[in-house]
Amino acid sequence: MTDRTPDLDALDRRTYLQATGAAALGAAGLAGCVGRATGTLATAVTDQPADIGDFESLVVTIEGIWLGPEGAESGADGNETDDGDGTDAGNETDAGNETDDGSDGKDGTEPAGREYHEFDEPQEADLVQLQNGETQLIDERELSVGTYQFLQLDISNVEGTLEGGDEAEVDRPGNAPLTFNAAFDISENTRTVFTADFAPVRRGTGRYLLRPVPSGIDVSYEETE
Repeated sequence: MTDRTPDLDALDRRTYLQATGAAALGAAGLAGCVGRATGTLATAVTDQPADIGDFESLVVTIEGIWLGPEGAESGADGNETDDGDGTDAGNETDAGNETDDGSDGKDGTEPAGREYHEFDEPQEADLVQLQNGETQLIDERELSVGTYQFLQLDISNVEGTLEGGDEAEVDRPGNAPLTFNAAFDISENTRTVFTADFAPVRRGTGRYLLRPVPSGIDVSYEETE
């Protein structure tokens, strides 16, 4: 009769090889995550004329940005328009900008694959000072390389003072993030500068709507060492 008693030494060697192989694969995967290539994104803001001439100051407070990687959907196409006629039809919508429970996506549950990046400190920009091609850098950070489909500004407050000193009521479309649907790349050894252009449009006496200007979006690339 053939002896079917297991070779314990062989089993021990096999178990050892399986364990060390799994450990090696795990380490390789971890190394791949740790060593992921990155590039730089610099976010700036500017202002198209529109009705900014009505203002003595228009200070916008920006808390952070949402970014849309491949496959992400902004869900806020309606707040982008160039018509400049002051109407708000089709522009006030929260679709896709909030989770089903009404949260704004800052708790790690960004809808449709968005990534939220909060600034170390809120940034204030006076749009009156950002006319005629003037820009203001509001953030610079390292991101994983890849193509991003859009950028959204997380605006927490808008304070407008009209010429003459009266306070202006300045709304955002649906009080949602301002969405800039312009794809851009993050690459190694490259500084991507994304300039978001937006402006106030008069809706009535003392009332304005702050809207993105798609034609004014600018994306440029600078080589870095």
